[in-house]
Amino acid sequence: MESLRERMEGLDALIGARLSGAAVSFQPIPGEVPVIQVVIGGREELPIFVTASRAQILCICYLWTDGEVVAERRAELMEVLLELNPTIPLSSFGRVDGRYLLFGALSREARAEDIADEITTLSDNALDALDALAVYLA
Repeated sequence: MESLRERMEGLDALIGARLSGAAVSFQPIPGEVPVIQVVIGGREELPIFVTASRAQILCICYLWTDGEVVAERRAELMEVLLELNPTIPLSSFGRVDGRYLLFGALSREARAEDIADEITTLSDNALDALDALAVYLA
């Protein structure tokens, strides 16, 4: 089976082309589970983390933490996230260890072009989500 690093080879050029020539860099994250951090020029504050299992490729973008949510508006934010979830193409909201995120998944057999599209779309959706939900954040 092809390693995650091998699957990511050449994707920087594909992603950059989809984002009007933005610089794209990959940084392996050491650990038990292989993870590659994708940083897109002009969007450095929203890196995409890519990992893979035998069946899927998972892309995650962390948006904010529990501490950044305006306490009085937390319940309203949860309702808005549930309502927005179906309208965000190829991405879903989630929360892991108090960190809110957007994520998308593809088959392990996805083409390089599909992986580049997923990363690009996830990055675009993260920017849109932060803009749309800023009123709920401190």
